[in-house]
Amino acid sequence: MKKCLLIVFMFGWLVTACSEKTQSLEAFYIEEGIENVDKVVILDGSTGYTKMLTDIVQINEFLALVKDIEFSPQDNQEKRVGFLYAITFYDGEVQFNFSLNQIGDTYYDTNPDIYPIVDEYYERLEIEEKGVW
Repeated sequence: MKKCLLIVFMFGWLVTACSEKTQSLEAFYIEEGIENVDKVVILDGSTGYTKMLTDIVQINEFLALVKDIEFSPQDNQEKRVGFLYAITFYDGEVQFNFSLNQIGDTYYDTNPDIYPIVDEYYERLEIEEKGVW
């Protein structure tokens, strides 16, 4: 009986572990398509400030930088606290939220590393920062 339970448990774990796969950021955005994003909010986790992109040229420039980045599930899926940047894409009222290493409840590594791309873009934006609290 114990052997059967162990086999069932291992099979369930294997199916769950393999269900997450490497995919591009664009593939995660399953609504109307990433090209329909009309607002982007970038939240700096270290300061609590946000910068909002509503200009379509800036939005498209940012999306071009990040949409093809590959997200690969990390082996260690233990819960963590804090984030470097969190990003929200808006398509009208529809929102897609993620941080640089987490989408939903899954933690990811990115290739290429998304942090320097987002950090450089955030720092060079000429938009006023707004506090979230």
